[in-house]
Amino acid sequence: MTDKYILDGKTIVPCEDLIIWGKWFKQNSKQRRVARDEFREIVVSTVFLGLDYNFNGGKPILFETMVFGGKYNDEQERYHTYEEAEKGHKKWVKKVKKTL
Repeated sequence: MTDKYILDGKTIVPCEDLIIWGKWFKQNSKQRRVARDEFREIVVSTVFLGLDYNFNGGKPILFETMVFGGKYNDEQERYHTYEEAEKGHKKWVKKVKKTL
């Protein structure tokens, strides 16, 4: 099993070849961004990581939301699927908006 993945639209595709993965990762920065919202000095960013962050085995963790600035500065949450990442991003946007 691999720890490297690429996206085909919103579909996660395992990638065994480091060279292919590296080229895809470099050439697809826009596709790797799931969502980004800015509120004054606060940024909520959700991205496809491309590497499995589930270091305990099991279902790969491939997406991450981070908050930069404000009450939730440096808060993060990670997800398994594109759909979970979209929902998680919306959740963090809602939390941040409540602090404005």
